[in-house]
Amino acid sequence: MSTARWLRGFEVLIPLAVLGVIVVIDVLVPPQLVVAGAFSLAPLVACAMASVRQTALLAGAAVLVAGLSTLWNHNLGAVDWWIRLAVTVVLGAFAVSLTEVRARRERRLRHMTDIAQTAQRALLRAMPSSIGSLGFAARYRSATKDALVGGDLYEVVETEAGVRVIVGDVRGKGLDAVQLAATVVTGFRRAAITEASLPAAAQDLDDVVTSVAGDEDFVTAVLAEFHDDHSVTVVNCGHPPPLLIPEAGSGRLIDTGAPEPPLGLGPSPEAVTFVLPNHARLLFYTDGLIETRNRNGDFLPLNRDTVAALRRGRPEDALDALADLLNDHAAQGINDDVALLLVERGGLA
Repeated sequence: MSTARWLRGFEVLIPLAVLGVIVVIDVLVPPQLVVAGAFSLAPLVACAMASVRQTALLAGAAVLVAGLSTLWNHNLGAVDWWIRLAVTVVLGAFAVSLTEVRARRERRLRHMTDIAQTAQRALLRAMPSSIGSLGFAARYRSATKDALVGGDLYEVVETEAGVRVIVGDVRGKGLDAVQLAATVVTGFRRAAITEASLPAAAQDLDDVVTSVAGDEDFVTAVLAEFHDDHSVTVVNCGHPPPLLIPEAGSGRLIDTGAPEPPLGLGPSPEAVTFVLPNHARLLFYTDGLIETRNRNGDFLPLNRDTVAALRRGRPEDALDALADLLNDHAAQGINDDVALLLVERGGLA
């Protein structure tokens, strides 16, 4: 039996059990000691978890049992019997009405959730598995429960100058951060095509963020451009540097030049170029990865275990391994958004 079907049965079993317990108590205890509307407790419990139809059936069962209670209370037609029956009918109808209100709100919430998830998927489009000799994989984990994305972002755009990527992190959380992240992604999709160089694209994005963000808002970002000659150009605006994972040996963080302020705070970044050899991988990430603490309060280190995880199988498998490593490290859960983008030059055999 599936979990969903089991839960649907469980939603009915609880109020049925409540009704059964009340019947037993009513049989064993003198009627004057039992609350008149006790049987209606079952549909009132059902209204918090069951469907409208299930609650109505339970309300009907409660009324039926209230009427049949005369068999052991021997009070058919007495005032207390009529009061018990009337109270059970009224509270049962009230429970059905509450269930209808709850169900209507849940339907609206599901509809709004569907709209929000569609908008979030539009923000982070499906990552291409490959462009030319480059392989790609991406993962996103939102710190907000039930949300697909938050304030972190990534995007890949193929241009005449080369394949350009961005990974960024908006200051803050919630809908404002999502809105600003969407603005940056949209701006990058345009700037990646129209701007001749990465520093110019970064300057364009800085203008975009400055024009829409508040006084204390900013976006850390790293932009990269991959060329056919295996060179990679990187521009860093206040973001953690990418991690290079060669085919063999230890990994290293890329030197992205002098620190620059984030987008929205007037960066003037210099482009840095390095070589990405065949079968090497380059990990772009947001600070949610390296600022997750374990039980001792230590951050996740980008060490041999991280490099070993990022060498596993396909890029998708490598990010799954890194996600498992992050989950094992986290003590109190992951309370910040995490965006990961892994780029591979050629394939790992």
